[in-house]
Amino acid sequence: MNRKRSHANRGRHPGPTPRTPTVLAPAPAARHPGFLLATIVTAAGVALSVSFVLFDTDMWQHLGVGRAIWQLKAIPTHQLWTWPNYGAPDVNASWGFRFLIWPIWHALGVPGLFAWRWTTTLAAFGLLWAAARRMGAVGFAPLVVAVLCSLTYRHRSQVRPETLVAVLFAAEIWILESWRAARARAPEQAAGMLRDPRAWLILIALLWANVHISYWVGLAVQAIYALPVLKPAATGSERRDLRTPLVILLLSAVISLVNPWGWQALWQPFDYFLHWRHEPIFQTIGELQPIDWAYHARGGLAVLIAGWAVLAIWRARVIGFDLVEALMLALFLALALPTRRFVGMLALAAFPFAARDLDAWLRTRSWYAPHATRAWLHGVLTAAFCVAIGVPEWTRPSMPAGLGIDPHVAPSRACDFMEAHGVRGRGLNPFDFGGYQMFRFWPDRSRLPFIDIHQSGSREDRYLYAVAQQDHDGWRTLDAKYRFDYVLVHTHQYPNDRLPQFLDADTTSWALVFTDDAAGLFIRRDGALASVAREFSYRRLPAGIVPLKVLEECRADPVMRRELEGELRRAMRASPWNGRATLLLAPLLMLDHRLVEAHALLDTLIERDPRRLEARAARGEIELVEGRPAEARADFAGEIRLAGESAYLDQSLARCFARLGDKANARAWYRKSVRLDPDDAALRDSLGALD
Repeated sequence: MNRKRSHANRGRHPGPTPRTPTVLAPAPAARHPGFLLATIVTAAGVALSVSFVLFDTDMWQHLGVGRAIWQLKAIPTHQLWTWPNYGAPDVNASWGFRFLIWPIWHALGVPGLFAWRWTTTLAAFGLLWAAARRMGAVGFAPLVVAVLCSLTYRHRSQVRPETLVAVLFAAEIWILESWRAARARAPEQAAGMLRDPRAWLILIALLWANVHISYWVGLAVQAIYALPVLKPAATGSERRDLRTPLVILLLSAVISLVNPWGWQALWQPFDYFLHWRHEPIFQTIGELQPIDWAYHARGGLAVLIAGWAVLAIWRARVIGFDLVEALMLALFLALALPTRRFVGMLALAAFPFAARDLDAWLRTRSWYAPHATRAWLHGVLTAAFCVAIGVPEWTRPSMPAGLGIDPHVAPSRACDFMEAHGVRGRGLNPFDFGGYQMFRFWPDRSRLPFIDIHQSGSREDRYLYAVAQQDHDGWRTLDAKYRFDYVLVHTHQYPNDRLPQFLDADTTSWALVFTDDAAGLFIRRDGALASVAREFSYRRLPAGIVPLKVLEECRADPVMRRELEGELRRAMRASPWNGRATLLLAPLLMLDHRLVEAHALLDTLIERDPRRLEARAARGEIELVEGRPAEARADFAGEIRLAGESAYLDQSLARCFARLGDKANARAWYRKSVRLDPDDAALRDSLGALD
């Protein structure tokens, strides 16, 4: 009988082998002191991630529009922020955030802005941690993932509407995962829509549409969570499961229309994707470019993405495929990879899923057993690991920890000069200055910016503005159209910004009257501000890059050297944030063999602005001339920590080691410099001389 049965079954494909339930090690008690220690350290780490000095100039427009809403007691629906299109229809999808942030700033100032960042960040990560625990991630692993995700999220944590969106997004995930967890426990007890926790998503959609143009992401996430239940219904419970998410999604989309601009506000992100992103002005904006992987190496963005993907595959093979996780991974990778604007949201989306999967993987390992007898050990190790992975990003030189606003980015002193000397009329400005200029001078129409942080204006003006930054004829075309009375420019040189050089070269039409590390101000010589131009014009000091020929001319011409020194000292008196002038004055003093004075000048600059690029390198050159190679070596090494390696800095360190008699290190640094600049014959000669 058994032989017959065996013969009958021969050649048949065996049925699927039932998946053996994965046994997970027990989780630690949430109230255990070891777990509480790790949780506190994690929360502190997440808060520290967003505790760096503010440098985003967009916040000034958010504050300025918020102030206007409170003063006008209405939501402006027309352009009040720029002069060329004043009075035109204006869609302000972020009005809700601006309405909230202004009274916080007005009452508390800078501490209020940081309190907002801490509160929104901890709320978002707290909700996502709660979602991860609903998903089964109840061990120590989610705490490490939280810190890792915060290291990427921090780059989008300036005072912007996205900070409020983060809370709404996290609340949405928490609600949806709470529903999934409840449904998994008791699928036969489906609640009606009015008692369904997902009904709160309608309120979130309403708020989101009045806070930021990314409202559609919330609707997309709702659709992703609805897909697993879109199957032929058999029971009454399943029919309700099929109907409820679709009704909630439809109501969320409809209620998003409840905003001051209706469908026009909802159309903005699609209009950008279809039309605006192809314009030259948008192609130069950093946050709209693809991810810079080298920049995000400190924060482990590549590790986060790869780790999430690998863990999702492991879960699908060992525990079971999660369609929601796969779609969330696909959606947020598709958003973040081509544009850095979404890296923060990618980090938030990754947190609960990567935390759940990592926790499950660890709890299937025989060597990992975070039960009560090991909870203290795991708590201490988790806290230490959270600190260890955070230190490289928390110590990033360009984002120093501290409560404050970077004074080198907004044209505050230039606006002081405008206010003190009656500078007004038709002005041109970089769009990133527009927010501060509007904040400073609104409602005075005679001092409003030409363009603001949203690149407001006609398509023609946006095109002419972008071309004017790079092409002299483009600048002349834009000026011919508007005949500007003054122009604000960057003094920090950007790759595609040559406008300062165009204005420097046109000395018959334009006069530089103010300059510091943030901005330069030019006045038209034959316009209504001619008297200001005559009185305050700089003759020797340019606003753009200082060409080497200027220093060469000063070397040969003592009179010119004295004139330039006087103008540099005047610029330094006009603004305390004028490291640029200091770095030009120091070599001038060296030409006169005033080394002690030049050294003291650089000491003061570094003390005031420890992150100032080029300052330590300039001081190192003086120390080499003074015969102090050990001090010079420390300064060049400090410059490398701030700016990264370059052929010049590597060569400078090599010179220091050579002066100290350390030929081995000198040879090593010369070789590094040659690798970075293999075409420099002088570097090869220096290395050959050592060999």
